Amino acid sequence: MNGRARNAPIGMLDVAPNGAVRDLNPAARELLDLGGADVTDEPIDAVFPESVEARVPGAFEQPPERERSFDAYYPALDRWLDVSLVPDGEAVYLYLRDRTEQRRTERQLADARGDVDRLTVTSELIADVLGELVAASTRAEIAETICAQLGETDLYEFAWVGERAVGSDDLVMRAAAGADNRTLDRIADELDGDGRVPARRAIESGEPETVQSLGEADAVPEAIRRAAFADGVQSLLAVPLTDGESVHGVVGVYASDRDAFSERERRNFGIVGEMAGFAVTAARNRSLLSADTVVELVFALTDGDAPLVAAAAETETSLSVTGLVPDGDRLVCYLDAEGDAPGAVERSLDGEAVLGTRIVADHDDGGSFEVILDESTPLGQLVGQGATLRSATYDAAEGRIVVELPPDAEVRRIADAFSRAHDATVVAKRERRREATTVGEFRETLGDRLTDRQENALRTAFFADYFESPRGSTAEEVAEALGITGPTLLHHLRAGQRKLLDEFFETTD
Repeated sequence: MNGRARNAPIGMLDVAPNGAVRDLNPAARELLDLGGADVTDEPIDAVFPESVEARVPGAFEQPPERERSFDAYYPALDRWLDVSLVPDGEAVYLYLRDRTEQRRTERQLADARGDVDRLTVTSELIADVLGELVAASTRAEIAETICAQLGETDLYEFAWVGERAVGSDDLVMRAAAGADNRTLDRIADELDGDGRVPARRAIESGEPETVQSLGEADAVPEAIRRAAFADGVQSLLAVPLTDGESVHGVVGVYASDRDAFSERERRNFGIVGEMAGFAVTAARNRSLLSADTVVELVFALTDGDAPLVAAAAETETSLSVTGLVPDGDRLVCYLDAEGDAPGAVERSLDGEAVLGTRIVADHDDGGSFEVILDESTPLGQLVGQGATLRSATYDAAEGRIVVELPPDAEVRRIADAFSRAHDATVVAKRERRREATTVGEFRETLGDRLTDRQENALRTAFFADYFESPRGSTAEEVAEALGITGPTLLHHLRAGQRKLLDEFFETTD
């Protein structure tokens, strides 16, 4: 091999027609990762590493008679080599060019184009899901809509929707669509047990959970991994159905591709989870608001671990809930206490389920206080299942809770689970017709409660834009119009606003 060939920037080998290597330049030695090994007279298949098709050694099974080119990947080298074979009388010359970077760039571009195409299809699919969710009016329709849209597409093998069982941490599969296979069966089995399935972790964290290599994921129960391997299912995405801090359930999406869920797809599916969670909350509220009749349940509660039951028993004080404000995974409760007990009740409220307390008013004949409770408490569980609190009272003997549920709610399941979880007994269950209040009746009722001075103060302040921001009139200007002092106006406004809010937020009949 002459000097120009030896110093060429591409690899060159001088091979005999029978495949024996006679010489090679330094570039070829480097590309083939030969180091300083002496390969003179070695057969070509001992010098060239293996590729999938072994086309270079195969070309020397008979003395080559024509030019050929091979483009192949060599795993031992982690390189793509472009090989040109040129016969020349009693010699065959091989020219080697490293195409690794070019091939990787092409692969990246192809992957990027594939990701864009998939993302476009996925985005259109998710848009369809969101559009269908708008029309879904019940929790069952929401679950079926999600499963039908996601599970019956070519992108994914199947999808299922689950929700928390009432009164426990178990998951219940509410709907499924797509391939009817062993993997789905094993998932259902694990939901009935204590398996740490990704769907349960998604509910607990409130964040999507992804497994991109299902058969190798130690965090997935073995029964599911085995079934997934047999069914060709390789990846999953579990998306919680959230509304604020509340998590209503989860949707599990399973695919045959190993890396089926990109970061962009996970974010898009997160939006689906939020919209579905909002739809579940809206369906609950809509069902209760639009129902002509409601189911009223009355529970007698003796659970000593329930904070309000325990506080009433310990202090021998009668307590009543006057207001309840759901706030994510906690409840802000306002209670009245009889006698001189607010301070004693506040001190008796402790435990993990009590997140905070504050005395609002304390006087000789009673008082009121604020207590922040965890969603695991009896009131939290009922509100979390879509019940509307009508009243809740507690004394030294027991607590009594009255709630309303829409007629299409799973009343028996909710009642049974609540009774098991909190030593409660259903003492009454009745269906009653809701009395619709017209605007005129509301105004008449409120008018009966307001004094003339309170109504005049509210009306004047309203039309003078006192309640606007920024205000169109000051308190002094409104007071002057009424011929009263500023402090007197504020007294009438506060009293009138209090009666208005009492009428609007009234929780008992």
